Amino acid sequence: MDGCASDDFSDGAQRPSSEDERVYFVPYRWWKEAQESSPEDADEDRGISYTATSTSYGGPMKIINSIFYSDIDFNLRREEDYEQNDHAEEGVSGRDYALVPGEMWLQALKWHSDSKAAMKDGRTSLSAVDDIADVYPLQLRLSVIRETNSLAVKISKKDNAVELYKRACKIFSVESELVRIWDFSGQIDLFFVNDRNKFPKDGQRQSEEILLELQVYGLSDSMKCSEGRKNEMVVQQSKMAVSSCGSSLFINGSIGESGSLGLTGLQNLGNTCFMNSAIQCLAHTPKLVDYFLGDYSREINQDNPLGMDGELALAFGDLLRKLWAPGATPVAPRVFKSKLSHFAPQFSGFNQHDSQELLAFLLDGLHEDLNRVKFKPYIEAKDADGRPDGEVADEYWRNHRARNDSIIVDVCQGQYRSTLVCPVCKKVSVTFDPFMYLSLPLPSTTMRTMTVTILGTGGTTLPYPITVTVPKDGYCKDLIQALSNACSLRSDETLLVSEIYTNRILRYLEDPSDSLSLIRDDDRLVAYRLPKDLDSFPLVVFMHQRVEQYIYGKATNCMKSFGIPLVSRLCDVVNGSDIRELFLKLLNPFLIRNEGGLDAVGDSENNAKDEVTEMEDVTSLGSGGNPADEMGDGPLSDTEFQFYLTDGKCKVKDSKIEMNEPVPITRSSKWFFVLVSWPNDKIEFYDTCLLSSLPEVFKSSFIMRRPPESISLYACLEAFLKEEPLGPEDMWYCPGCKKHQQASKKLDLWRLPEILVIHLKRFSYSRFMKNKLETFVNFPIHDLDLSTYIAHNNSQLSKRYMLYAISNHYGGMGGGHYTAFVHHGGNQWYDFDDSHVFPVSEDKIKTSAAYVLFYRRVTDA
Repeated sequence: MDGCASDDFSDGAQRPSSEDERVYFVPYRWWKEAQESSPEDADEDRGISYTATSTSYGGPMKIINSIFYSDIDFNLRREEDYEQNDHAEEGVSGRDYALVPGEMWLQALKWHSDSKAAMKDGRTSLSAVDDIADVYPLQLRLSVIRETNSLAVKISKKDNAVELYKRACKIFSVESELVRIWDFSGQIDLFFVNDRNKFPKDGQRQSEEILLELQVYGLSDSMKCSEGRKNEMVVQQSKMAVSSCGSSLFINGSIGESGSLGLTGLQNLGNTCFMNSAIQCLAHTPKLVDYFLGDYSREINQDNPLGMDGELALAFGDLLRKLWAPGATPVAPRVFKSKLSHFAPQFSGFNQHDSQELLAFLLDGLHEDLNRVKFKPYIEAKDADGRPDGEVADEYWRNHRARNDSIIVDVCQGQYRSTLVCPVCKKVSVTFDPFMYLSLPLPSTTMRTMTVTILGTGGTTLPYPITVTVPKDGYCKDLIQALSNACSLRSDETLLVSEIYTNRILRYLEDPSDSLSLIRDDDRLVAYRLPKDLDSFPLVVFMHQRVEQYIYGKATNCMKSFGIPLVSRLCDVVNGSDIRELFLKLLNPFLIRNEGGLDAVGDSENNAKDEVTEMEDVTSLGSGGNPADEMGDGPLSDTEFQFYLTDGKCKVKDSKIEMNEPVPITRSSKWFFVLVSWPNDKIEFYDTCLLSSLPEVFKSSFIMRRPPESISLYACLEAFLKEEPLGPEDMWYCPGCKKHQQASKKLDLWRLPEILVIHLKRFSYSRFMKNKLETFVNFPIHDLDLSTYIAHNNSQLSKRYMLYAISNHYGGMGGGHYTAFVHHGGNQWYDFDDSHVFPVSEDKIKTSAAYVLFYRRVTDA
């Protein structure tokens, strides 16, 4: 409720009406306990003490009104003006209250909530008022009595609901105890100041009544009970059914208490679950909560050209305060979404986005809006020049802080060391860069499984598939090396990897530096084993075609290509018979054997040997007697192989290869292509299914489903810190070589932040595909120990962290749903699913949906 007057002052001054300036009426002892936890805050303002006195005499206030009378009347006088100023020690009486501004009340409320959560039994000396989230408005009529320099207070039955008026009567109903009000808001004194300014010359006029609305917290019908009764009351009231976040919170079979701050959901405005998840994680980051519940507006930097005029920070701060208001219903973050869309158009509209991308923008935007540096100095980075790393790192950090100084840098930024080494001149470059979060690869995602068919060129072995694992961002040389090891390639052999498409060779993967990302999972690859000592001889590529007798049930004589191209070296080519003999040699492993082990072509292996002589006679007869039979229309074409020179695309050239005539091929030719037309009666003697069998590079349906992969967070960190070469597109300019080099890069953690944000790189993008990895990452909850991973161990700060929030993503690419798990004191975790908030056990928070992890530093035991 606003602590504001319903009428304007006559001089135009109005009572505060913004949410940050609400005035709360609370028990003084409750307020004092929270203040004493922060000595620097307690010394800022001790407050002004006012004593409530009867309207008829100056002793302790005596309320004679009851709920049957119309008003409660009393005066407030400053204790320094009160004659009998011999009161007991401040705050001892149970009738001491405090008036505090909204932001200070919210900070105290959070402190009590955190303190209670830290106690295993949940009971402290002041747990009663902490657990009672009984907040209600109380209307007071105020007027200044100038003759007595006091403030007349009237609580009228007509201004308040019956139940609220009853509560007010009980608050001020004890005659024997002194009632004092400690004003930390400055509101009471403001009435006196405005009254003097309004009529400086008219000392005889009578003050007008002003209606003030206070927010009463921590005071119930049972406040007159003893402390023992208070504690008993807490146990009973903590079991009351209350509404929280639009739905009931069930804890241990009962409904949760509304006094649990921060358990407020965010409404989904339309595919904004990604935003809600990230906000809930930040809204429960300890030091950020304390900062935004305080007076952060004084650090708004509206002159920063890199900032958002402070609007993003103000919108986020306002949203965070709403989330931490007691008894709040789910909040609709429309204002924040509007500001976000204005300054980051990529998040406009209502499409699904990445919570980590939003988090990165938000942290950077908050930093620039809250940067305490108004004018950034220009600082030129210096080379290390052999100086110790510690000295260089401190210099980089000082330079960074000279330009960047905000709560985000204080809490969320760390520093890592980057080392580059030139592979040629061995020049070493060391820099120290800040980081806001760590993006860790999942080790399984850095590798790729590829299946390639190995095919010999000697005519002795059948093709067989080999599956190898290669770096996902690797090169053709990595694939060739892995295949060479897997097939036990001899030292006198080499592999020619080719991509097959529509039964022909589409391209050769000859360049070792070609990226493997150019190979899709549905591509088909063949690796031909070739002798190294014959590299000077041309390669012949045999492609196959056959007559398609029926198409869609209709008779036809169309030619159709099939099978894997066969490849071999041509050493001494004399005529067409050499081509035919080489082809039959390559085809020999595909012959179908009968039960006796003999070839099905004839009664024995002699049939296959005699085929060469037979073919020579037939070809000779056919070519001499009937030239029109060249394309296979003669009677002999149905029983023998026909060979034609092609352009590599299965298009027949002008001449057919004749058996006894020279072939127009020279030693200078690197390739030449031969199209083989298969007669129908030959097809049944060869295993054409095996000849045509060519698996895809990767197809999950062909691979037996394995149990979900599990890796540790430490393994992800080690993969992030591992030395690796830069890619061709990221080459480094070496000052020693004076040109770009493919240097090796090594990262090391150097300075750790208070809040460590870890992003698990589940989403991968390439030229042809997008993918999400469902790998289960086993991350520590209570003790993430980074002491062995930090290169700089001289710091006295702890290297141990505790998990307090998780941003989860369920589903696949381009959609899915985001939620957040948040730790909320003790061992209790909560699941924030948009507007719904409910408890979740600690053993349920480790899932394969974990996407962004939030850790806070803990002190060493």
